[in-house]
Amino acid sequence: MKYRRLTKEQFEELHQEFINFLATQSITGTEWERLKADKPEVAEEELDVFSDLIWEGVLSKVDYIENISEKQMHLFECGVAEMKLIAIRVLHPAVDLTTESGFAWFRKNFLEDSVEIMTAAKKYSEDSNKDKFELIEKGGVITRGELFRWFEEMLP
Repeated sequence: MKYRRLTKEQFEELHQEFINFLATQSITGTEWERLKADKPEVAEEELDVFSDLIWEGVLSKVDYIENISEKQMHLFECGVAEMKLIAIRVLHPAVDLTTESGFAWFRKNFLEDSVEIMTAAKKYSEDSNKDKFELIEKGGVITRGELFRWFEEMLP
């Protein structure tokens, strides 16, 4: 398995897609039930293959990933050949970026000395989707990139 198995909730959301996937494998509903009962390891493999296919499809469309914690923001733009990063660290002890008031403080004061902003770019490894997946597994969230683009415009 290249990524990780989808959660039960994700499988429920993708129920019809999973049925279609099984159909492409010439597995009917009855055969699927028999596989689960008689050959659970084969059924598990099918779940893993489907999960990887879904992850590949999702990751290939990801343009932005954000990871925001109490004191830091990591904003990624996922280009074709490389990933760009805008990293922000808030040194003010009373500010928590995960709260509405902390983020409001940050928006007003991001140019102060108590805020550090760094940028970087990194070429992907041989597998850009795996690189994106690792960021998501570390707490990153796929976004539309509004925050990244806002900063990109604000920074020299």
